[in-house]
Amino acid sequence: MHATKTVTPAQLPEVLLNVAVVRPVFLWGAPGIGKSSLVRQFAASLGLDCVSLLGTQLAPEDLMGVPRIVDGRSQFCPPEQIARETPYVLFLDELNAAAPDVQKAFYSLILDRRIGSYALPAGSVVLGAGNRATDQALARPMASALVNRLVHIHLRASAADWLVWAVDNGIHPWIVEYLTQRPDHLWSAPPKTEEPFSTPRAWHMLSDVLHSYGDGGLDDDTVALLAYGTLTPQHAGAFRAYLKVARHAYDLDAIIKGDKRWPQEPADRDLLYFLAETFRARLAKELPADRRHASDGVRRFAFRAKSLLVELAEISLEIAQLVIAEDERGTPLPSWFLVEAARDMPRLVAARS
Repeated sequence: MHATKTVTPAQLPEVLLNVAVVRPVFLWGAPGIGKSSLVRQFAASLGLDCVSLLGTQLAPEDLMGVPRIVDGRSQFCPPEQIARETPYVLFLDELNAAAPDVQKAFYSLILDRRIGSYALPAGSVVLGAGNRATDQALARPMASALVNRLVHIHLRASAADWLVWAVDNGIHPWIVEYLTQRPDHLWSAPPKTEEPFSTPRAWHMLSDVLHSYGDGGLDDDTVALLAYGTLTPQHAGAFRAYLKVARHAYDLDAIIKGDKRWPQEPADRDLLYFLAETFRARLAKELPADRRHASDGVRRFAFRAKSLLVELAEISLEIAQLVIAEDERGTPLPSWFLVEAARDMPRLVAARS
């Protein structure tokens, strides 16, 4: 399912409030970005119970119910969790991962809000959710008849939204502080191999286990064990290095101001790598695409940045090259800055090419 337009978690409730109350909605999104919890929060905001059915664990009879004889005729009895007398939110989770015959059993429930002779109470809401096939997740092709019975909304992860939620929900302060500096590490595309990858859910899990250990029981090896067990390897390494920054009083702002220097000890290479990555993210955020739009303050920052790149290259040419290279999403730094870097640091740019 191609996403032409997407919404963030903060935008979703208003969309659902206006759409889901009149038509069934299917919520698409990558694994671990909070689809299920957002549906439950939406139900709570309406004051309705949320009844979740997991598509991968259902058979058609689980929806249709079992027959009984009434006045000499058979009559299907839908399951108790569906057949309610008061309105509720019916959440069909992993609907597109269900077997085709299960998906077909949902047709009348989704379009007509009915199973056999049972009709959903007025005011009930029907929502579905699932992952995309491109997310390396279990997903089956959705029949056109089912596609056409739903309004399709695509959800994307938002670091700004998640950090607001994290502060209010006791997420470990190390994680909040780290993702405030590296919001691009909140989510990563699911890998094609069997290994952990970063999602809001993964960061939440890491927060829980960090809290469980307590600050006193967390040495560097333990942090590495937990981070590499929940996050994308690159993000796990950067988070581990960030904690070294916090514990060793290294600060990128202090380096930019000239109050501190890049760490130079061989044992601090992962720390240097993290600081360089953070430095690159700062450049990408603060430098405009067009030099003419740069304020005097930004131009002074760019001048200082070139000096820092020279210093960094003296310690590690490889890490300095990573600063001016495209990021993991293929996004380059502004061309005017790279041109100036080529002029002022030919050795660095020549080595990169």
